[in-house]
Amino acid sequence: MTSDLTSEEQAAAAAVERSAATSQLRFATAGSVDDGKSTLVGRLLHDSKSVLADQLEAVEHASRSRGQETPDLALLTDGLRAEREQGITIDVAYRYFATPKRRFILADTPGHVQYTRNMVTGASTAELAVVLVDARNGVVEQTRRHAAVAALLRVPHVVLAVNKMDLVDYAEPVFAAIAEEFTTYAASLGVPEITAIPISALAGDNVVTPSANMDWYGGPTVLEHLETVPVGTGPSQDPARFPVQYVIRPQTTEHPDYRGYAGQIASGVLRVGDAVTVLPSGRTSTITGIDALGAMVDVAWAPQSVTVTLADDLDISRGDLIAPSDHAPETTQDVEATVCHLHDRPLRVGDRVLLKHTTRTMKAIIKDIPSRLTLADLSHHPAPGELAANDIGRVVLRTSEPLALDAYEDSRRTGSFLLIDPADGTTLTAGMAGDSFAASADGDQAARDDEGWDF
Repeated sequence: MTSDLTSEEQAAAAAVERSAATSQLRFATAGSVDDGKSTLVGRLLHDSKSVLADQLEAVEHASRSRGQETPDLALLTDGLRAEREQGITIDVAYRYFATPKRRFILADTPGHVQYTRNMVTGASTAELAVVLVDARNGVVEQTRRHAAVAALLRVPHVVLAVNKMDLVDYAEPVFAAIAEEFTTYAASLGVPEITAIPISALAGDNVVTPSANMDWYGGPTVLEHLETVPVGTGPSQDPARFPVQYVIRPQTTEHPDYRGYAGQIASGVLRVGDAVTVLPSGRTSTITGIDALGAMVDVAWAPQSVTVTLADDLDISRGDLIAPSDHAPETTQDVEATVCHLHDRPLRVGDRVLLKHTTRTMKAIIKDIPSRLTLADLSHHPAPGELAANDIGRVVLRTSEPLALDAYEDSRRTGSFLLIDPADGTTLTAGMAGDSFAASADGDQAARDDEGWDF
């Protein structure tokens, strides 16, 4: 925490925080099918001069071959052949571009309901989500689903882009009604910040340059908002979490007894001299050295990759978590979480799965599915028995080993996990530990014994 750092260390950490906040933004686009996500992304790339001449020429050629008089900017992101043939987005398309004010990592996610799982992938690391709505259709079920996913993943900033305003004569009442409905819905999910912008991605209104057709709107363009929205949190504000990825034991003549623990700091600050606890064993020690890119340093912070040495020779392996002794997470084998099911095969009570958390993977069993979220009115369908693809619901798990798991509201990195099919390694479900916008279910949890998986 900040009070534990010297003034020099605070200044160095503050410089990193300012750099993270001003130099790069990770954001994702989402919305119902044909709302114009890929066109918006293409317009951003084109109007911000982030498209190479040969790329633009290829898009112009492809557009002419399809009988279009003007370039179809959606082709800048729809890279799969199936996407170009159908005019839809199927996979997450990552694009990198920059302006003089900020660098951007953009995830253009699909709109079809069967590809909602891809939106989870794209938004899981995003600091901002742009949710598009067709001005002619307003807020639809998929809009609500994407708002729910953004809230579930704790995306701190959401932009509502009301697209195709040119097709409703740039009418302010249409925009106002959609903005009010979406804002009310998203706020009820706990989305902390919502910015509504009326746009026409096809014509370029309010994407990069202000629209002359909507003088009633006085807010920022999409790009202006992306360039100025404050992002990033200070590493000194969060408890330190260091998942061990690899144990370094050279056992050479020069380093006969060296034992280092390598990995990426998930959150917080590590400093030489810190008293730490290794989980799940609970054993304690003190940090004696931090190696960052071959240089020994006294302090390191997320998301740096470092090697840590401890004062004691402890039994530590991949998957263990090093945390400050005074802010260590509790370990548990009973996990309650909100999940988004990603696989076509339903997730059912009694299913045996693998749970992957940071660098640790262990067996787990689904003990109960207390509820499934109904997106239309945010009610909870009790005891559904299973979750189908794209369903959001609550689950209760029992793991084979103690797990050091933070609440997702406290840490997006160490509060999240994946459920994996032990037979073929397929990702089944994305989970967020603890409470989110979903209410906790009452009543006793179901118990079920399965031979070999009864923990």
